[in-house]
Amino acid sequence: MKHKTKINSLLLIILTMGLTAFSIKKVQVFQLVTEYKTNPIGIDVLKPRLSWQLNSDERSVTQTAYEIRVADSKVNLQEGENLIWTSGKVESDQSVNVIYEGPKLQSMQRVYWQVRVWDNKNRASVWSTPAYWEMGILDKALWTASYIAMNDITTEKKSHPSQYFRTEFQTNKTIVSAKVQATSLGVYELYLNGKKVGNDLFTPGYTTYNKRLQYQTYDVTNMLKDNNAIGAIVGDGWYRGNIGWKGDYAFYGNQLALLVQLHINYADGSSETIVSNGDWKVSYGPILESDMYNGEKYDARLEMDGWNQNGFDDSNWKKVDILNHSKDILVAPQGPPVRATEEIKTKKLITTPKGELVLDLGQNIVGWARMKVKGPKGHKVTLKFAEVLDKDGNFYTKNLRAAEATDSYILKGEGEEIFEPHFTSHGFRYIQVIDYPGNLNPDAIIGIVIHSDISPTGSFTTSDPMINQLQSNIQWGQRDNFLDIPTDCPQRDERAGWTGDAQVFSMTAAFNFDVATFYTKWLKDLALDQHDNGSVTNVVPDILTGGEGVSAKGGATGWADAAVIIPWTVYQSYGDKRVLKEQYASMKGWVGFYGSEIR
Repeated sequence: MKHKTKINSLLLIILTMGLTAFSIKKVQVFQLVTEYKTNPIGIDVLKPRLSWQLNSDERSVTQTAYEIRVADSKVNLQEGENLIWTSGKVESDQSVNVIYEGPKLQSMQRVYWQVRVWDNKNRASVWSTPAYWEMGILDKALWTASYIAMNDITTEKKSHPSQYFRTEFQTNKTIVSAKVQATSLGVYELYLNGKKVGNDLFTPGYTTYNKRLQYQTYDVTNMLKDNNAIGAIVGDGWYRGNIGWKGDYAFYGNQLALLVQLHINYADGSSETIVSNGDWKVSYGPILESDMYNGEKYDARLEMDGWNQNGFDDSNWKKVDILNHSKDILVAPQGPPVRATEEIKTKKLITTPKGELVLDLGQNIVGWARMKVKGPKGHKVTLKFAEVLDKDGNFYTKNLRAAEATDSYILKGEGEEIFEPHFTSHGFRYIQVIDYPGNLNPDAIIGIVIHSDISPTGSFTTSDPMINQLQSNIQWGQRDNFLDIPTDCPQRDERAGWTGDAQVFSMTAAFNFDVATFYTKWLKDLALDQHDNGSVTNVVPDILTGGEGVSAKGGATGWADAAVIIPWTVYQSYGDKRVLKEQYASMKGWVGFYGSEIR
């Protein structure tokens, strides 16, 4: 009898535990984001906005109240002690863009936060899993690094070789954390001990460079060793490269530069900062040309094995110059980074009526091709990119106008080699392959899809295949044209941020993808390039007038309406009041200019 009683008691305990767990599961808080991002580091929004989602196993459950708490460590947060800020219980159904109202945070300070909610049955959830955010460099005086450059100032209207920078340093203490901030005049790739830092592309991104220059922050704690090397490649990009459709080069400047600052915190409480300065070295390398429109030329024979690792012999490299350039314009990025998001295999290998060897991906994409090749040293393989074949089935590039859309690779002749460009992109479905050594296996060349890393938010399918294809085309078109700025075309010699195209598509864009930060970033450049009288330029960043004075290149109804329509679209789609506040002067300026012109 006692044995039976023990079993019944045990069953009762298990049942009670199960019911308790079940009741706790009724409402859960998850998907915590700060300024639309998951655990962001290096932000400069002084009062970040916090958002979360609810999960419940019941229908018709809604939030009626919330409580947020913020601490400087996970331990303090979960114990509820030494909190930096707590909202207290707030009677509200708001779960999007709740403003942090705690004390001002310091540069590079990390804080942890969590939230719990009450539902419409007055049940409190458990505290969410902690999330965090980390501030960037808020005090400009903390930028102790210098812009470093190669002495290659040029006025020639052509693409130039990319530049390679490096330095070495030692760490002999136990490291707690390490963050690196980097930017460039041009586009850069950063390396630490031979490995690329992060997976972002075309950093620091495309902004109105003379007024705003973004810098990126990366956590490199686990990449450091006792003996270290920092390396970077800097290419022309939008800053010094070919932009627009008039053959403009060096629109923002004729000299590339790099700015790097690595902050290390040690277990003994001390810290150290490694900065770009006059001790760094610079050299040319295998990237002979890199142009956004024309493509990349790469000579693998010029590769410098180990150039971004400790112990490399850089005695033939040159000392860098120090460039006097403003750090006051440095800002943390708000938009999503450009990344490679997908790989597309070849669907068909074609020999055209002209005898051209062409690969068909079966899908128009923006990005580049990754090629595997094996052949003799000095052999050159050329890849050309196009969207369509002509009516006879031949490779067609006339619609690209002056854009060459061509990558070339010269082999070093050491077994299988892999080529993937660094600082160019193409809009294409077809790849013409010229002088590939041996028989071409279609799997040796694949398409790499790149675009701003915007997350899908909406989709639909119907019983009509044609409508489904239309929706697919719209989504692909958005990915293809959202490469850090909203362009009107991703393939020819233009690719500008036309304001008219951007505003017309903005609501559709918000239905398909999360574009809140994408537009927030771009709108800041729109406001900066806006003329003093309120007229708005036709393209942003303004590569037509440079934002100087009033011209026929701005103030057009439909185009300039982007100044009002896109902030309103972001507000309607995301409940984002701050974008209206921050863009209000720009919105008012355009309406005022328009009103004065029609009176």
